[in-house]
Amino acid sequence: MSSIAWLHLLPLLVLLIVAAAIDLASRRIPNWLTVTIALTGLLQSVSPFHTCTIGLSVLGLLTGFVLMFGQFAVGGLGGGDVKLLMAVGTWVGPLPLLAIFAGASVIGLMIVMAQAFWQRRMGRLLHNSALLAVNLVHIRQVGLDHARETGKSCKSIDRPLPYAVPVLLSTIAAIYFKLLLAI
Repeated sequence: MSSIAWLHLLPLLVLLIVAAAIDLASRRIPNWLTVTIALTGLLQSVSPFHTCTIGLSVLGLLTGFVLMFGQFAVGGLGGGDVKLLMAVGTWVGPLPLLAIFAGASVIGLMIVMAQAFWQRRMGRLLHNSALLAVNLVHIRQVGLDHARETGKSCKSIDRPLPYAVPVLLSTIAAIYFKLLLAI
């Protein structure tokens, strides 16, 4: 990626900034926004200034779904979070999306831990995390509904994580490090 190529991702970054602002304010990512990000990602993939081909764009969308659906199924995150990562996948393709997902996971963990520490709920966070992990390990024995209910009852912090923020930060980091490798 050349030093100018990041400009092709500027529309994605602008839309992710909007998503992060809305998610911070309401803890929701509206469908109109995730659809806009996904459609513009698919459209850019067939333009002369594409960041990935149409095939990689579609694979990125599917990768986002696969990465997020399990967490959604057990109530770990909302549908808007799933759709947001799928939409980002249309812009970057599957492999960069894996890096963005990993980065967003680490950033999200740091935000949740900082919030739990600030609210003096670190012990509760660790206890609930262990409880959820045990439920997931034994999902066949306890069932999906039980795991989902456990997830809903294990609130360690006051407000849910605004997932668009870690996705935005991780996307910026992925673009930055891609540029460093190209120099």
